[in-house]
Amino acid sequence: MTASTESVPIVVENLSKTYRVPVREGGFAAAVYSFFKRTYRDVKAVQDVSFRIGRGEVVGFLGPNGAGKTTTLKMLSGLLHPTSGRASVLGYTPWQRSNEYLRAITLVMGQRNRLSWDVPAADSFLLNKAIYRIGDEDYKRTLSELDELLELGPITRKPVRNLSLGERMKCELAAALLHRPQVLFLDEPTIGLDLGAQARIRAFLREYNLRSGATIILTSHYMADVTALCERIIIIHHGCLKYDGGLSDLSRRIAPYKLIGVVLKDCTACDLSAYGTMVPSEQDGKVLLQVKADEAPSITARLLAEQPVQDLTVEDPPIEDVIKGAFQEV
Repeated sequence: MTASTESVPIVVENLSKTYRVPVREGGFAAAVYSFFKRTYRDVKAVQDVSFRIGRGEVVGFLGPNGAGKTTTLKMLSGLLHPTSGRASVLGYTPWQRSNEYLRAITLVMGQRNRLSWDVPAADSFLLNKAIYRIGDEDYKRTLSELDELLELGPITRKPVRNLSLGERMKCELAAALLHRPQVLFLDEPTIGLDLGAQARIRAFLREYNLRSGATIILTSHYMADVTALCERIIIIHHGCLKYDGGLSDLSRRIAPYKLIGVVLKDCTACDLSAYGTMVPSEQDGKVLLQVKADEAPSITARLLAEQPVQDLTVEDPPIEDVIKGAFQEV
């Protein structure tokens, strides 16, 4: 099966990865003993994970630190062999690392540098052009599109060591996309960036997905990345898949409530606890009430009828609270 005929780009079935790691007690005697006889334990990084991702989907791959996210992405990108299970990406088995497969995917890790540190990013771009055997016209056209989306400008002519973190991340993404991959594995692409740089990277990824139809798996600890880019999320915890579905469905399951924000006329510290559970509000003069989702319409009507309401809003719970609740539940 070839990359062009694969209808479901990513298929993962019972994928597992177990590491055998040496362990010992502290101290000199234990260190000497370990030279002659080592003790090992098995660490199950990923356990029987299965999912499918369709063409053009942008899926958030979430979990706390050590959940198995990066290990899974490394297996799917071919950097690691699994202990058991199978995976198909664009019709290829990732860990066979065929040249055709490597030309069809890319892996971007926010904490890893793929650019040569002492030369301009433009030189690294030319190196990638040679590695991926990109034709002159295709290279110029792709670089022009990336320049338009990322506003690379003169930063590609500076040594990478002189770039800010946000500028470097732009160049990292450009280098990773010069060969027009069909599948993007993005591991914390906005980590450490300021809010403005994060927003620009998110806007770029959204536009790139729309233009190219590329399939994207994104891991991030910034919920703004997830809410801006992903309609579907997969949650992994202790190496096991715990949730696969929409953000809205998760919100209804984990936090089946609404937040009613009320501002009353001539009242800065009003007691509205009779209508719902009062929760802290960051806005002076605004009272936040947590109520059951199905009771929100009737409570809103009561407030409007019984109180001197100046302003009223009904909001879903913050996605950060939903994800945090999901981690605690699993």
